[in-house]
Amino acid sequence: MRHTLPIAPQFYVTAPQPCPYLEGRMERKLFTALQGDYAEKLNDALSKQGFRRSQNVLYRPSCSECSACMSARIRVADFVPNKSQRRTLRRNTDLKRDATSPWATEDQFALFRRYLDSRHADGGMADMDIFEFAAMIEETPIRSRVVEYSRPPEAGERRHQLTAVCLTDVMDDGLSMVYSFYDPERATDSLGTYVVLDHIAIAREAGLPFVYLGYWVPGSRKMGYKARFSGLEIYRDGDWRPIGDPESYSADPHPLSVDPIAEQVARISLPDTRAPKV
Repeated sequence: MRHTLPIAPQFYVTAPQPCPYLEGRMERKLFTALQGDYAEKLNDALSKQGFRRSQNVLYRPSCSECSACMSARIRVADFVPNKSQRRTLRRNTDLKRDATSPWATEDQFALFRRYLDSRHADGGMADMDIFEFAAMIEETPIRSRVVEYSRPPEAGERRHQLTAVCLTDVMDDGLSMVYSFYDPERATDSLGTYVVLDHIAIAREAGLPFVYLGYWVPGSRKMGYKARFSGLEIYRDGDWRPIGDPESYSADPHPLSVDPIAEQVARISLPDTRAPKV
């Protein structure tokens, strides 16, 4: 007997756990499975409503007393690099870009481990092994790419050396940067910023209006760099709006800042998955 998935996705809430962005806070996520024939439509629709993808799950923060995390995206047509970003582009002209299918490699994992050990040794991914890494890269039900950046070989090296990697989803209105990592020994080259700048260039070449960056969190040093990109929008109160002055936002929690889960789910707009009439 064939079992079919429910037409409407089911939404769930995770148990509270320590927030990775703001010390002393507890985070909670609203999530749903990303699977079936309409996975791409669901991913496109929910990404435009502040959700992010992790393997075959879509999620967004739904903390009980905090609404600091806001989904952020760059309007490609309105982006103009500042002086610092232009220097970053010049410093990394040696890098070669390759976009491949979402397959994990040993070189990627080695770079990923060096990146975590240097920058996020106490983070939630610190204990990830090669099998979990492969799942993060390869378990995707939608159109995804691994964008690799490699530097030319130096003396004694036979081939280009992997320097940065970004797992990227291709949506109907833009590129979503799911996760990126880079060589920690090139910290002064601002590789994280460079990968964002190159994704803006890729989106522009493809005629895609947005680059989705994940969450911007006022008060979080980890996420502060996102506010430095011109043309930045944030998703707040059910709508996308220009970020304006980043200093005007507060990360202070408030018991009335988050609506009940049932109200949040009721306001989610789902894609039309009805078969076309013939």
